[in-house]
Amino acid sequence: MALGEVVKNMQIILKNYVTGSPKKTDFEMVPRSLKLKVPEGSRGVLVKNLYLSCDPYLRFSMSKPKTPSYSSDSKPGSFLP
Repeated sequence: MALGEVVKNMQIILKNYVTGSPKKTDFEMVPRSLKLKVPEGSRGVLVKNLYLSCDPYLRFSMSKPKTPSYSSDSKPGSFLP
């Protein structure tokens, strides 16, 4: 892959707030196109993710908030952090 190239990407979207254990139906995989770029003059790198890890911490951010939280909660229709 070269910089400036447009590549296909799959984005994981939260469809519904999670109640109980997360289910496959709570998420949606959406194909997207993405242009590979690193700011000129930066020492940044591009990486390719092969797997998605859904850590236990994310479980709380995918639930409907009952009270204001210090962390950013995900909302249905948004991609996972």
